[in-house]
This record gives sequence, C-alpha cells and structure tokens, in this order.
Amino acid sequence: MTRGPAPKDNAVRRNAHAHAQQLPAGTQPGRELPKALGITTGGAKRFWKTWSQAPQTAAWTATDWAELELTTKLVDGLFLGDLKLAGEIRQRVAKWGATVEDRARLRMTFEKTDEDKPAVPSEVPPEVDMDEELYKLLSKS
Repeated sequence: MTRGPAPKDNAVRRNAHAHAQQLPAGTQPGRELPKALGITTGGAKRFWKTWSQAPQTAAWTATDWAELELTTKLVDGLFLGDLKLAGEIRQRVAKWGATVEDRARLRMTFEKTDEDKPAVPSEVPPEVDMDEELYKLLSKS
C-alpha cells in the first residue's frame, strides 16, 4: 500500500534541469596532441589521448580544447615531479565531468546504446608501466 494521494494522470516531472546534457556514448575521433606543447611524459600523452577521445568532447568548442592543452601541460609538469599541480588538475578535469560524481553535479548523462556491455580494448596498451612510472614520481624527494 502506498502513502499519500495517487498521482494525477497528467503528472509531469518538474525537476528536469534546463541545462542538462545528454552526450553520445562512446569515444570521439579526438585530436592529435599539438607538438608545440612540448609534452615529454607518457602520462601526459595518455591524459591527452584519453580526454581528446572522451564523449564529453562532442560538445567542446575551441576554448575547451585550449583548456585541455593548458591542463595537459600541467599534467606534464606533474609527471615531471611537481606534485603541487595535482589540485589544480583535479579542479580543471572536474569541470569536464571526470568522475561519476562530477557528471552528476553537471547533470551530464550519456545516451544508452544497444552495445552497453563491457568494452574489450581494441588496441594494445602502451608499453609504459604505470606502476613503475608512478613509483619513480613518488620516490623523488
């Protein structure tokens, strides 16, 4: 038994947000990492590749891509040992919807597809060992 009055026949959901985004699921074509940035670390190159192909980029404008370039430069600095950059990087990627919580706050959802099953990586992962790279980064003092 339910509590309260029964809903009206023409009940309308009133909490739909005017700025909610529904983005296409799956990766985007992405862009090449600009050589002029001078990115040297594998971690920053992976960061660029991940974000340039993220579903969020379907709605990006030139200013968003410029922000990705600046953030990738910060990530390069992080992997070169400047750990003070981590907080700034986290704030920037949160604005793009990096985590589930960020996407919920931004009211960002992805379209459902028939192929919503775990994806098998189609390409070979880079030959850089992430654990080794992070160990080197964190052991610098």
